[in-house]
Amino acid sequence: MSSEPPVFISAAEVERLLPRASLLLPGLEAALCNFSAGAAGGVEQPLRAVVPVRPHGGFLGVMPAYSAADDALTTKLVTFYEHRGDSAAPSHRATVLLFDPRCGSLRALLMPRSAEVLCILGAGVQARSHYEIFTELFPFTEVRLWSRTEQHALRLASSVGGAVRVCGTAREAVVGADVIVTVTMATTPILFGEWVKPGAHVNAVGASRPDWRELDDVLMKSSVLVVDSREAALAESGDVILSGAEIFAELGEVLKGTKPALPEKTTVFKSLGMAVEDTIAAKFVYDAWSAGN
Repeated sequence: MSSEPPVFISAAEVERLLPRASLLLPGLEAALCNFSAGAAGGVEQPLRAVVPVRPHGGFLGVMPAYSAADDALTTKLVTFYEHRGDSAAPSHRATVLLFDPRCGSLRALLMPRSAEVLCILGAGVQARSHYEIFTELFPFTEVRLWSRTEQHALRLASSVGGAVRVCGTAREAVVGADVIVTVTMATTPILFGEWVKPGAHVNAVGASRPDWRELDDVLMKSSVLVVDSREAALAESGDVILSGAEIFAELGEVLKGTKPALPEKTTVFKSLGMAVEDTIAAKFVYDAWSAGN
């Protein structure tokens, strides 16, 4: 049993140790496959526990997971708050605790084959991270950005490395886009099926409460719906629960090849975030930190 004191690795140090998010892709894909394999995959991950902070419009989520393949045990503590006007403070803040298990968020399978236009709805920390990973991996010729607060969109567009077009409306940003990423704190739909061109792919990341929505019923019911976890989607995703849309597959099933990817169809990947993904990322960063100390 280790008696070493805990180590705190700051956000700046994490960025140094993990210069490109794509470095995590092989481990994340393996973890998702293991999760969808059930008990044989060796992933233990209960549904997240969420504590409402009602006077302040916030929530505290607790997300534990263990990955036997990596022998890694973690808990993520994340707070998220509803839209607060022009506040520049992040809507999400998180800390991941990596334990010694002895003593105790992907590949383009769903995207159109020739994706040229990327659209991001939202301008917070998740919008930035999705911009970085998508533009690193894929040669988009145009990136469009929309936010309910225009100054947030302008701030993000001016701070990233490439050219980004800030749009005045969500519809303007969406129409004709090949890949659409929704990373908002919306509680009612901000993306509508009539705007989305056939064969587009949607990465839906926000609306992580059972009564919150980002996507309308038309889009949810007319698309091939892939989720990270069936159990979580049916318990936590307002887009899935309230639309009554049928889940086609977990992403791990697509990665394993037990379900087809169907990139020629309009697809929606509803992501609620997986604790096991945080486990893989935390172990990667800790191992990199340990190697340098």
